[in-house]
Amino acid sequence: MSGGSGGSSPSSSRRNSSNSLSRDLDVPSDQGCLSIVVLGASGDLAKKKTFPALYHLFDQGFIQSGEVHIFGYARSNLSDDGLRERIRGYLKGASEEDVSEFLQLIKYVSGSYDNGEGFEKLNKTISEYEASNKSGSYRRLFYLALPPSVYPSVCKMIRTYCMNPSSHPGWTRVIVEKPFGKDLNSAEELSAQLGELFEEHQLYRIDHYLGKELVQNLLVLRFANRLFLPLWNRDNIDNIQIVFREDFGTEGRGGYFDQYGIIRDIIQNHLLQVFCLVAMEKPVSLKPEHIRDEKVKVLQSVNPINPEEVVLGQYNGYKDDPTVPDDSNTPTFASVVLRVHNERWEGVPFILKAGKALSSRKAEVRVQFKDVPGDIYKCKKQGRNEFVIRLQPSEAMYMKLTVKKPGLEMATEQSELDLSYGMRYQNVKIPEAYERLILDTIRGDQQHFVRRDELKAAWQIFTPLLHDIDDGKMKALPYEPGSRGPKEADELSARVGYVQTHGYVWIPPTLA
Repeated sequence: MSGGSGGSSPSSSRRNSSNSLSRDLDVPSDQGCLSIVVLGASGDLAKKKTFPALYHLFDQGFIQSGEVHIFGYARSNLSDDGLRERIRGYLKGASEEDVSEFLQLIKYVSGSYDNGEGFEKLNKTISEYEASNKSGSYRRLFYLALPPSVYPSVCKMIRTYCMNPSSHPGWTRVIVEKPFGKDLNSAEELSAQLGELFEEHQLYRIDHYLGKELVQNLLVLRFANRLFLPLWNRDNIDNIQIVFREDFGTEGRGGYFDQYGIIRDIIQNHLLQVFCLVAMEKPVSLKPEHIRDEKVKVLQSVNPINPEEVVLGQYNGYKDDPTVPDDSNTPTFASVVLRVHNERWEGVPFILKAGKALSSRKAEVRVQFKDVPGDIYKCKKQGRNEFVIRLQPSEAMYMKLTVKKPGLEMATEQSELDLSYGMRYQNVKIPEAYERLILDTIRGDQQHFVRRDELKAAWQIFTPLLHDIDDGKMKALPYEPGSRGPKEADELSARVGYVQTHGYVWIPPTLA
């Protein structure tokens, strides 16, 4: 540790704690030096997500100044201090001293993404740090905070100039961001190009939804609680909704968004990953490959999407953005029903719904159970039992139940059993998804990353639908900003079996 005299700050103590990478139980204690390279270092993703995640890992002691150095690489003409100052405003730390200490770990190298000269310079800078560390092993992690169009050329440069030297033990790992293609063919082409350069165990296809706390809780809930084991099937569950809602539009990103649309941007990756964890069978073990095997199996069990069970929408005003074509048919809202052809889920609709410029902001999984047979309390009209997992905001899990209304009369109402994280875990910091996933990459744990065959199976589900939309065979319906989306989406949900509860609203509990 550099700097300081006498006593140490609380964060400094944490950085000397058992969280250190050198004490990670999965790897030998003498791990050697770690070089983290952020490509696209001057871009928004790096500034807003990647560098803050690295800082939080540093602040909690998972990476330490004696073990790690961070290198930013981009085309911008910047100095080391120039990049540090760009990043500083995005780092929220306990003290300016901690932030400054972290920033001193960062060096900057300028170069293009398709020319060997810049990458030779980058490799030389990394090698100088590794030599000064005098460690037996060299570990190199490359984070591509870049558009997918440059992945092949950048990965070729990394492979040619920047791999971990064969003369030293260690590893080279590469994190790539979504979108992984625009359809099955483009995704397969990208996978083949990267597959020629790296082994599958070296590639980490990041989907930040898999790093969210409540998403990571799904398998624990399902397979560590006897309560759910006999209920989680078509005999008891009527339908499952996986919902993503934003209360703002494209916010100046219309030109970029119009190339992809809400299905490619949200449903085909984020919501489908959640679907896998909700619907998959119990894995043989918690080994990453066993979990990912089961995710692939359930994706391969999904029937082709029925166009009659799809509703597309586009909010009024979307095409006011000058970067959006006047004749754009790109959906900003979609509701898609998936049906799984297997023993557990036959006949149960999975409603995947996402939209922009809606009435609220939330992401949740809503498991709706079947009606109670023989309804002696005549309470069917009040609503069904539902198990709701609120992914964001106000992380929570709650079970909607029918209970007796307090008083002398025998009357029923809907209430809930509620686990709200803000109340139950008041003094616990819930980690950001990116810091968790970067730490998993350092540890070599691929459980929460997308495997190549999983990516292929996901695109096989959605590519026919996406091609129909691109060809104008399916039209996006208009809806007003601030609404629930097209009314046809609610009609679709009702048609496949979802029963909306009227008169009940879940209110996140507060300390007041």
